[in-house]
Amino acid sequence: MGEGAVEEDDRAGKAQGQREGQRRLAQWVRDYRRLPGIPDEFLGPDGAPRAVWGRFFDAFGALAPDEIERRFGMADRHLREAGVTYRAPGDGADRPWSLSHLPLLIDEADWKQLSAGITQRAELLELVLRDIYGEGRLVAEGALPAAAIAGSPEYLRPVCGVPPPGGRYLSLYAADVGRGPDGRWWVLGDRTQAPSGAGYALENRLVLSRAFSDLYKSMNVPRVAPFFEAFRDSLRARADRDEPRIGVLTPGSFSETYFEHATLARYLGFLLVEGDDLAVSDDRVHIRTVAGLKRLDVLLRRVDSNSLDPLELDASSHLGVPGLIDVLRKDGVVVANMPGSGVLEARAMLGFLPALSRRLLGEELKMPHIATWWCGQRIARDEVLSRLDEVAIEGAYGRGVPGFDSNGPVLASELDAAGRQRLIDSISARGMDYVGQEVVRLSTMPVWEQGQITPRPFVLRVFAAATADGWAIMPGGFCRIAEQADARAVSMGDGARAADVWVVSEKKVATATLLPATDKVRIRRIAGVLPSRAADNLFWLGRYLERAEATLRLVRALGSPSGPNKGTAASLQSAERIQRLLVAWGAISQASRATPGRVTAEALQNAERFGSALSLVRAAQRTATSLRERLSPDAWQVITEMAERLAVEVEDDDSVLSAAELTLQELASFAGLAQENMNRAAGWRFLDVGRRTERAINTARFARQFAYDEAGDEDLDILLTLVDSQITYRSRYLLAPILAPVRDLAVLDSYNPRSVAFQVATLNEHIAALPSLKEHGLIERPQRLALAVQAMLTTAEAEKLEVKSLFSLEQDLLSLAEAIGLHYFPHGPNASRPEKLTGLA
Repeated sequence: MGEGAVEEDDRAGKAQGQREGQRRLAQWVRDYRRLPGIPDEFLGPDGAPRAVWGRFFDAFGALAPDEIERRFGMADRHLREAGVTYRAPGDGADRPWSLSHLPLLIDEADWKQLSAGITQRAELLELVLRDIYGEGRLVAEGALPAAAIAGSPEYLRPVCGVPPPGGRYLSLYAADVGRGPDGRWWVLGDRTQAPSGAGYALENRLVLSRAFSDLYKSMNVPRVAPFFEAFRDSLRARADRDEPRIGVLTPGSFSETYFEHATLARYLGFLLVEGDDLAVSDDRVHIRTVAGLKRLDVLLRRVDSNSLDPLELDASSHLGVPGLIDVLRKDGVVVANMPGSGVLEARAMLGFLPALSRRLLGEELKMPHIATWWCGQRIARDEVLSRLDEVAIEGAYGRGVPGFDSNGPVLASELDAAGRQRLIDSISARGMDYVGQEVVRLSTMPVWEQGQITPRPFVLRVFAAATADGWAIMPGGFCRIAEQADARAVSMGDGARAADVWVVSEKKVATATLLPATDKVRIRRIAGVLPSRAADNLFWLGRYLERAEATLRLVRALGSPSGPNKGTAASLQSAERIQRLLVAWGAISQASRATPGRVTAEALQNAERFGSALSLVRAAQRTATSLRERLSPDAWQVITEMAERLAVEVEDDDSVLSAAELTLQELASFAGLAQENMNRAAGWRFLDVGRRTERAINTARFARQFAYDEAGDEDLDILLTLVDSQITYRSRYLLAPILAPVRDLAVLDSYNPRSVAFQVATLNEHIAALPSLKEHGLIERPQRLALAVQAMLTTAEAEKLEVKSLFSLEQDLLSLAEAIGLHYFPHGPNASRPEKLTGLA
């Protein structure tokens, strides 16, 4: 075939593909209708698809239906394996993240206008904050009512007159926007407290750009990495030393957006800290670490202002740092955003911003916001009451309307006569608590639902970061989509889904990464500080996983076809010993022993028993949740898969054994990941210390139970199986199991990686490498106990070991575990807190 014929075939194939894509698109959008009077992102005012969406669907429609479903599945799988979650207010457990399979598209010209409006608004709000907490000229000259500010619980008097360390009140600003009735972008609300969503926007981008990599590249979507790099560099520049230590202050793993906090900390290279990780000393904030107190220079806070300092703000808060406000007064730490900045989120402020823009910037607002009347002023209050059926009533400060059980706006037209009168009386009596706002119905965007494209309301959150070169705008944002077609507000807690946001350009975009040029980086081989809380969690993560492994090995030994439940009286006695051990460990109840057929299943997956394999893996998963910024995605995935597998109800003995075997393999995978992939710093050591400590305790207990003085072949064989040493024993001794050699192999043999002696020797190496917390040169208690146990094991003889000495060994190991915890971890007032033991660094 000639070259011309080949080209002709290629053109024919492309034309056929285009026709097929157009046919599919026509089918997808055949029922797509704009909601009456509502702007839509896909269809323009003339009812035709906007150019940017036409370009997208031309490429999207070229994908075969099964390929589209495969890529959707890839995106969903990534979210599940990465453990992307959020927690709605009042929830007791995390919810899986719901991501729309279609992005929100914004063309370059539209985005330029949007960015200009956000930049102007961020600069205006920074100036307003400077005046509110500084000279107070706006109030003094009547440009801003004092009651509109002082009525907000976010107005913090303790920070009045305190210049923000680092020079800025707002380091990160966000605005919720949507299309207004005229088709322009309108601001729905300002986020100045601690704007959330940037981390989720990053995760959304990673997921969708991987699932549709070719489509993503063809649309020339700018990367978000430069925005995060600029934000990171700006925080570093505000500290008063060249290599500052920066922390992300989180309320903890029960926070609604904890996953995002961990994501930002990991991506930006910051420490994830909680209030209890921090202490004030010498007019500075310090992190409690396993090496003592280490100075912290910058705090990117995700804790509300009023909870930051129980000494001067909310005394009931356990989330903050006592003395933090006084450190701010003395310019000892940079906090982003500055405490008190949340005052500008009040709806009461919206009605004054247009005039403030003219006053402070000398220009009109480039982007309008919802028409708002603060009822604290008589004229505005009368206006609202006269148009009560035409406006929505909202609380002037915070979420909800005072006196009404509602998280959203109250519409007088939907109230009965009594409710309407109560609303009028409330506004008349205390108008400062209420605002009237124009009734807004959100604009819509296309979403994919069961093979069709459907319009759904959305809210877009756009982020701005203050940098040395002005405000940097994230090219994209955090989009939330409502499930109801007539939604007036969108919150992830209301069951909404998220969407990635693509700013589409006609020009090719440069590939960007958060990795700086190597000539700008000082090479270092130290991983950084390890907060005591993180060390505590790593220690217990190792212990929980090792406990789960011990339980699984008992389940496997009891349930295997050649196990002790079968055969002789000696076998039955061995089975009895295993069951007693499972009862003592809390894996099964005493009553369940009456039905032997259910013992292994209960020990495997009874969530009510704290010692079952399922309960222990879930405990490890909860602990790992607090370590998200320190665990690799692969390690997190292994833990998640173990929990999911053990939660599936087993039907028979074969299913029990299969689940136990697969989970043991995954535990080995996690151990391999930790061994091969974790940096050999203090974090890895504490994880391994937890594993070694628990394995030593469990092995000593196994030896006491199955290598007792009168133990026979059956029990000794079980012990070799439990400590995974059958092959080693058989290669050394061409004999059936004999008491002394088995005891030596399980307890004393320092060459056996499953023996007690090996664990203790490794523990001594770890403890010797950990930072010393005392300066007097004397050996510390954990090392003293570990050396004593190692000396006993080194000098002991297998022939002279007995049950009593094995029990004493087990108790010594338990004491060692307790000593490690008390020495390094924050366990309350009786703990040896590092700041009491060492100087500052």
